[in-house]
Amino acid sequence: MRKTLLASLATLAVVPALAACTENASPDSESGDARTLAVASTKDACDVSAKTAPAGTISFDVSNTGSDVTEFYLLAEDGLRIVGEVENIGPSLTKTLTVTVPEGEYVTACKPGMVGEGIRADFKVTSSDEKVTVSADEAELIEQATNNYRAYVQDQTSQLLVKTKEFVELYKAGDSDDEARALYPVAREHWERIETVAESFGDLDPKMDAREADVDFAAGEKWTGWHAIEKDLWPARAEKYAAWTPEERATYADDLLANTVELDKRVQATGTGALEYPLDAIANGSRGLLEEVATGKVTGEEEFWSRTDLWDFQANVDGARIAFEGVQPVLETKNAELAEQLTTRFTELNELLDGHRKGDGFVYYDELTKDDVDQLAAAVNTLSEPLSHLTAAVVS
Repeated sequence: MRKTLLASLATLAVVPALAACTENASPDSESGDARTLAVASTKDACDVSAKTAPAGTISFDVSNTGSDVTEFYLLAEDGLRIVGEVENIGPSLTKTLTVTVPEGEYVTACKPGMVGEGIRADFKVTSSDEKVTVSADEAELIEQATNNYRAYVQDQTSQLLVKTKEFVELYKAGDSDDEARALYPVAREHWERIETVAESFGDLDPKMDAREADVDFAAGEKWTGWHAIEKDLWPARAEKYAAWTPEERATYADDLLANTVELDKRVQATGTGALEYPLDAIANGSRGLLEEVATGKVTGEEEFWSRTDLWDFQANVDGARIAFEGVQPVLETKNAELAEQLTTRFTELNELLDGHRKGDGFVYYDELTKDDVDQLAAAVNTLSEPLSHLTAAVVS
């Protein structure tokens, strides 16, 4: 959380590379075409008729045989970048997702109830003779980037809501603090990946992500949200700290959940209330997330009590990379050298972060040496310089 809030959604971004579209479809996908696949989505299953398909234009006929409205995603190998998605598939209905996909590893996901990370499985696209190209029409590329970024942000707030509900229940229980501490940085990853968008809601951000140093207690401001609860769960660095009572825990936890529900509601809004993600906002968002890393994560200031800054660090970098990859097809038509440079710098930074992984997460910030911090800061700076040219390049 930054003390000075963004005035608009001129930040983060996302998405992918290749052509993706949805259309109403015939439920008959038994054509024998290896690029036409059937997907059966139920309450607890996401059965794809094949685990592989040849590169090229691939169609997924998604039939919802469950009782909840569902969605279907084809994700990049990282499970974050959306290659294509089809949403609002009601019970007993079928829709088709058609995407042009190059050879590589991917992830399929059904999301019954349209919440959470969905039911996922690995999917492989093999080499083929079909030429896979991205449309040369810039307007189409821009539309793809904005639509896919919108879907990405909506997916992240949806998952944030699910994880926050789990976290709040553990925290309120009072006898599950170890589980709550373990979930804390994992749940926050969904916030950090879209932090620049979340921060644009100036009434919610201070309630949800303010650090103690950001709060003007003398002016009567009240400290609530993730970091207030963080201090209660990790009071070791606090002096003379009095743990909250069960009633106080419930009050702060319920407040966090209510604000998360409101955030998700605004992000999921459609029609006149829908958020817009113009190309410059997506590109600026990528740079904004790297700035978040430089000013709060690499310094160890963001998670002062828990020392879980590297989870936030990685999530900010993930969000910045996905934002860049969303506009990358446009950038490659205008400045291919910059696109290649950014791809290399993101890879180098991620490799450096990988060196600090421990189990399913990372080492705590206090376990980093000064040299570790210096190397991370240098890698962020090395990426930030070319990233500062991204917006001008894509809108030129």
